[in-house]
Amino acid sequence: MSRTALIVIDVQESFRVRPNWQLVNHPDIADRVDRLVRAAREAGDLVVWVLHTEPGTGGAFDPATGHVRLIDGLEPLPTETTIRKTSHNAFTTTNLQQVLTQNGVSEIVVCGIRTEQCCETTARVGSDLGYDVVFVSEATATMALAHPSIRDEATVEEILADSRTLTAEQVVERTEYVLAGRFATIRTLDELTGVPVAS
Repeated sequence: MSRTALIVIDVQESFRVRPNWQLVNHPDIADRVDRLVRAAREAGDLVVWVLHTEPGTGGAFDPATGHVRLIDGLEPLPTETTIRKTSHNAFTTTNLQQVLTQNGVSEIVVCGIRTEQCCETTARVGSDLGYDVVFVSEATATMALAHPSIRDEATVEEILADSRTLTAEQVVERTEYVLAGRFATIRTLDELTGVPVAS
C-alpha cells in the first residue's frame, strides 16, 4: 500500500534569531505547518521532521547555540521521525529515503523554510528519486532575496532599498513557475486540510 509523507523542513528557531526574519512573508509559518501536520496525522500519513544543522560554525544553525529546534508550538509525536541534515535538500546527508522506503511512501508533501532553498531543492531531488511531489507554497516561508553582489554583507535596510531585491512574493512565484508541471504539483492549504486559511 502506498502512503503519503509530510516532510516538514527547517521550521526552526535558527531563522527567527537572524535579522532578516523581519522580512519573512509568513511569520505564522508554524501555525500553517501545524494545520498540515494535523491533517496528515488524521489521514494516517507519515510525518517527518527535518532540522538543518551547521555544526562547528557558531552561527544560528550550529546545534551548540541551542537554536536548532522546532519553532514553539510544533511538537513531533514519539512515533514520528526527526532527522538532521547538513545539505540544502533533505535527502543527501540523511536517511530520509530509507525512512520513506521502509514506510511504503510514494508521495511526499513538502512544507517549511525556505521556499526557494531547502524546500524547493528537496522537491526537485524527491522528484528525481521517483516520488510524486506536492509543494504547499502557503505552508512555506521565505524572505526578500538580495542581489548576489550584496547578499552576504547587506543590512535589512540595504536589502529593502535595493531595486534589484526580489520580494518574498516574487521568490515564491518563481519557485512555483519552476516546480509546477516539472518537479511538483502546487497545492493550497485549503485543498490539503479542508480548512480555510485565516487572512
